[in-house]
Amino acid sequence: MKLTKVFAFMALAGLAGSAYATNGYFSHGYGMKAKGMGGAATASSDDAFGGANNPASMVFAGDRFDLGADLFNPNRSASRTGLGPLDMSVDSDSEYFLIPEFGMTKQMSSTLALGVTVYGNGGMNTDYAGGQINCGFGPANMLCGQGDLGVDLIQLIVAPTVAFKVAPNHSIGISPLLGYQAFEAKGLQMFGMISSDPTKLTNNGHDDAFGYGVRVGYMGKITPTVTIGAAYASKMKFEEFDEYAGLFAEQGDFDIPENYNLGVAWQATPAVKLALDYQRINYSGVNSINNPSLVPFPLGADNGPGFGWQDIDVWKLGAEYKYSQQLTLRAGYNRGDNPIPAGDVTFNILAPGVIEDHVTLGFTYTLASGNELTMSYMHGFSNDVSGASILPVFGGAPAPMGTETIEMDQNALGIQYSWKM
Repeated sequence: MKLTKVFAFMALAGLAGSAYATNGYFSHGYGMKAKGMGGAATASSDDAFGGANNPASMVFAGDRFDLGADLFNPNRSASRTGLGPLDMSVDSDSEYFLIPEFGMTKQMSSTLALGVTVYGNGGMNTDYAGGQINCGFGPANMLCGQGDLGVDLIQLIVAPTVAFKVAPNHSIGISPLLGYQAFEAKGLQMFGMISSDPTKLTNNGHDDAFGYGVRVGYMGKITPTVTIGAAYASKMKFEEFDEYAGLFAEQGDFDIPENYNLGVAWQATPAVKLALDYQRINYSGVNSINNPSLVPFPLGADNGPGFGWQDIDVWKLGAEYKYSQQLTLRAGYNRGDNPIPAGDVTFNILAPGVIEDHVTLGFTYTLASGNELTMSYMHGFSNDVSGASILPVFGGAPAPMGTETIEMDQNALGIQYSWKM
């Protein structure tokens, strides 16, 4: 009963805020221990976040309950030059978000564990004030629409998990992924001229959708000091956003792309552990994310315009130092590709997920009870992408003119309390 109440609270809290993630629109890590190590967690079993990292790890984690939240601070901006009266620069409002997560695992026998992980996969959020320019019909926002401009995407995933030891030092795991997402767009009236359904394009409030997928994983303790791991998550298939069928390709479709990760952890000394993860996120499997901005089809069509995001590779390197019996220190570096090409900058004013480099710090303090207090900090270094504006194309000009630039940097401060059961 207590667990049910906690789950309900976490789910509601997760849906009350919005996330803007770091590797494209995925989070740089899941669980505060992983976040303190640059996100590297595929070959680690220190918490109950295996449903988000590697389901096979849960059978080595013991009986525990982890409850945490990130205070997330993304700073987004966009500017335009070379278009005369349409030139402008604007910063996004809504700079702070609370992102909760929790996990629980229970050892059912020496070879079997059950658990659940609940987490925000990521998302994207922008909130630009309007009225700075005049596109010929009165005050307008940066994309020539009326009122404020922006989007709000929230993604929550519940991952019940089963993990099983196939040998004393080797395990496999599976997590069915049950997803909920909500989306809102505002200020995109200018794009009505290229939409298959302008009434399902913008300013329709939040629409929501449910989806499903699966994550499977393997973990192996190859030697007493070396552990390897691998996990694969299928594309999560979601219901369409019916209220935005004239915006997203395939009549409002917005799935979560497939992704996989490989990892190794090395206990170099009794006090020092190093971890390295590689992650691949295949944005190309989702048309609404991957399709280029300039295609000869209307918004909302099967092959309609998208954000132009490319597949990305992510490298996560973490170090952990056991300073004392009570205190463990962590640091990490996360390097991910920028998914946004220069030719798609205009659409990505709404979703400037351009950050490449992140550094992280963290610690865990073990209390006398055996319970743990963990904190993490992440800084995503500022990065920008510039490209030709495509606004004149919508207005009937023969070729793109002017230059637009999108930029973002980020900070996140997280705290987690863990009960050993």
